[in-house]
Amino acid sequence: MNFWEYLGNRHQQLLADAYQHASAVFQCMVVATLLGVLIGVLTYRTEWAGNLAITSTATILTIPSLALIGLLVPVVGLGVAPTVIALTLYGLLPVVRNAVVGLRGVDPSLVEAARGIGMSRIKRLFRVELPLAWPPILTGIRVSTQMLMGIAAIAAFASGPGLGNQIFRGISSLGSKNALNEVVSGTLGIVILALLFDAAYVLIGRLTIPRGIRA
Repeated sequence: MNFWEYLGNRHQQLLADAYQHASAVFQCMVVATLLGVLIGVLTYRTEWAGNLAITSTATILTIPSLALIGLLVPVVGLGVAPTVIALTLYGLLPVVRNAVVGLRGVDPSLVEAARGIGMSRIKRLFRVELPLAWPPILTGIRVSTQMLMGIAAIAAFASGPGLGNQIFRGISSLGSKNALNEVVSGTLGIVILALLFDAAYVLIGRLTIPRGIRA
């Protein structure tokens, strides 16, 4: 069976796996973004706290994904839980780092001007600092998403959702007539999803970043 015939026969399963893959990455990125920005907001004002936050999340990223999922399985079991926890942890570093760098890079004179017109600290954060730090934060989100697209494939090791199941199925049946088709279709699906997500982030950037501060 050639590749195109394989796609025609298995397109429903491939679409279901692609949806699960995209859904897992999207949901984990939402959580990682909220946590990452919160950590950045809580730590950027203090040099050691910000550096500790970046170093801690960077340390998580050094753990091999297969090892981390393997460590999580005895604790939370197989399936979605270890996938969500691992992807969320891996997605933190670029968001935390860019949030800290972006918030520290806001022009102090703008913050002082906001204080001078009576803005509270919370209002300054949400109306001045975070909007100006949004471009680097969005870049961090884009980087995290691209990483998680590939890492999510490893989740199939723990019976997780997504296109990794296609890849693992093909690897485990090397020599069979559809082994290569399964690996290629899973890999190609992940690449396409990564490109679609990145295009969406470009559009979000154009809609949310004023032209004057757009990189």
